Amino acid sequence: MTEPTEPLLRVENLTKSFAGRRVLSGVSFEVAPGEVLGLVGESGSGKSTTARCVARLTEPDAGRITLGGRDVLAAGGRELRALRRDMQMVFQDPYSSLNPRMTVAALIEEPLAVHGLEPDRRQRRRRAADLLETVGLSAEHLDRHPRSFSGGQRQRISIARALAVRPRLLICDEPVSSLDVSVQAQVLNLLRDLRQRLDLSILFIAHDLAVVYYLCDRVAVMEQGSLVEIGTRAEVYGNPRHPYTRSLLDAVPVPDPAVERARRTTDRGSHP
Repeated sequence: MTEPTEPLLRVENLTKSFAGRRVLSGVSFEVAPGEVLGLVGESGSGKSTTARCVARLTEPDAGRITLGGRDVLAAGGRELRALRRDMQMVFQDPYSSLNPRMTVAALIEEPLAVHGLEPDRRQRRRRAADLLETVGLSAEHLDRHPRSFSGGQRQRISIARALAVRPRLLICDEPVSSLDVSVQAQVLNLLRDLRQRLDLSILFIAHDLAVVYYLCDRVAVMEQGSLVEIGTRAEVYGNPRHPYTRSLLDAVPVPDPAVERARRTTDRGSHP
């Protein structure tokens, strides 16, 4: 009998308040190695705060986070640096997440220098060129600045920068919401491909349920700081159990006919 795989990321009872207002209430979930978990909900539901707590960009008030069995919240100094190498973040806005004064080469090489992974300058540049090609750009772009790229290209550069240190977990906070629909599809296809090629785990934050359906294996639904439902993509989209999940899905066309039929059957069964 095969032993169950230990989760790469485990989040337990995460709680956070800002100015006396509770924004996270006992949030718990896991991400398995190689899995893409979608964290969905309306604006203000606590999705981005959860992502920032996982990445230690925001300190939670209570709870526990482990990555590969290591305590993220207790880590400091060298241990925290090692943990941050293992989990990298891709932000929503590629226009503000890239320093406009730096070239693409400098942006991608910087994490390698910070983590001491490649002391040789020529090797760092070669690694940056390889990463650009991995995300669908060219080594010819290395000496250009972010302002000369489109939004989709900038997000590809952000992804290349995040991948430079070979992380195990990619935290994507609404990475396609500021892009045109056609460009969204290109970036989502890139993430799917990278997940397979690099055996990446991804925590994918979004409010667009169609996007989450396309990319994610499992879905966790947040409402007002609480996780109200979690399950496989087929379970959550085909047979949502929480009223909030159903209300979100009612407004979104589901691209899989089998799931759409199952949902209509469920609706008829619950509303005679």
